[in-house]
Amino acid sequence: MMRRTLSALALAAALAGCSREEGEGRGEGRPDIYVQRFFGECGALYGRTIQIGSAEGECGIVTALFNRFGAQNRDIGLDVNVVAWPGYAQLAAQMAAGDPPDLVTMHQGVISDYQSRGLLEPMDSILREAGIRPEDFTDAARRGVTKNGIVYGLPWDTVGGLYHVNTKLFAAAGLMNGGKPVIPGSAAELLDQARRFKEATGKPYFVQSQVNDPATHVRNLYSFLLAQDANFYPDGHHIRLRTPEAKRVVELFRTLEREGLTTRNQDNPAAIASFINGDGGVFLTGTWMIGPFEQEAEAKGRPLSGAYAVVPYPRLWGHAAAFVDGHAWVMPKRKRSPEQHRALVRLFRFMAAHNFDWARTGHIPAFKAVVESPAFAALPHRGDIAPLARIGAPLPAYVRRQGAIEGLVGEEIAAAVAGTKPVDQALADAERRVNELLTNAD
Repeated sequence: MMRRTLSALALAAALAGCSREEGEGRGEGRPDIYVQRFFGECGALYGRTIQIGSAEGECGIVTALFNRFGAQNRDIGLDVNVVAWPGYAQLAAQMAAGDPPDLVTMHQGVISDYQSRGLLEPMDSILREAGIRPEDFTDAARRGVTKNGIVYGLPWDTVGGLYHVNTKLFAAAGLMNGGKPVIPGSAAELLDQARRFKEATGKPYFVQSQVNDPATHVRNLYSFLLAQDANFYPDGHHIRLRTPEAKRVVELFRTLEREGLTTRNQDNPAAIASFINGDGGVFLTGTWMIGPFEQEAEAKGRPLSGAYAVVPYPRLWGHAAAFVDGHAWVMPKRKRSPEQHRALVRLFRFMAAHNFDWARTGHIPAFKAVVESPAFAALPHRGDIAPLARIGAPLPAYVRRQGAIEGLVGEEIAAAVAGTKPVDQALADAERRVNELLTNAD
């Protein structure tokens, strides 16, 4: 699947100048914008909703946003196509055919794959026309969409791993102070607290999704390597993992696994169910789970009732840091009429004005003004996770094939954590496999 996608990308680069003429196949008398997005399909529930505040979840909110823009801008033809997540194979095929959408949702970590082949429009100029400046973005969002000093997307959010805490179980283990969970300040403190937690509650300290979920291991590894200022991607063709910094991270999680201080053999649905049912103290998962867990915390008679808190990853080494990604709106290269250009300016202005509405998903907003607003702080737990906008960091802009790399590194780290491969061997194998992939990335 990955080879077919990359082949399509290569063909797309060759055909980038062969798109249809301006306005051809578009509506007569008004500019048409073709938007392609993921985030799910929920037309049965929200297909006619224009009240954005009444929509819930990623799909509901983004659907209501486009409905609202269409209702307020009837002089623009807006066509929204929903693709199965993540939609990149379909996008590559559209690009290869010379007929890509005008606007596409894209993970910030994927932008380099397309930008490096000349398949995306630089967006500094069009965003300025919409009254949007790069300095308006949070540090994390700006890093995510900037490649070689040029902005290639309107950042929409920042997503990353968080410490989701069952405060009832933490209280039973004596790990609450002033109504707040006591968060470890070093790897030694983490192990000490995890052992005390298990002794007091009979349950594992961590809930983790480790089966068919390489993102879990990679998120942990990258976050704690960033905290140690490890230069683990020295250039665009190499990863460096045979280091003391990487070894101490993997050995920590191997110890947690060996001592039964974490759940074992669970995929993501099983891990979610474990945390909701009170079967562990801390679930290491992302911003996207704040909403569902808060609903559980507000429901009476549930294991999480009144017992939920969430904070960024603790500082176990070095300084506070978190590996993050995010979503962005990007413009595939194609010919556009001046009227279509102006319509996109209006759409970008609208989307930026509604970034707070998207923050209700649990993701960190992309704009500083929203993160710093009283409205954002008033949402549950948002004040606790707001530092992610400042401390969050993506991989360097020159790192391509990030999705494929995640699978390779995650597989090797999973073997080391489970004890089926020595830590040193797993790190060496991960380094070798990624370097082979990056050597052939061109």
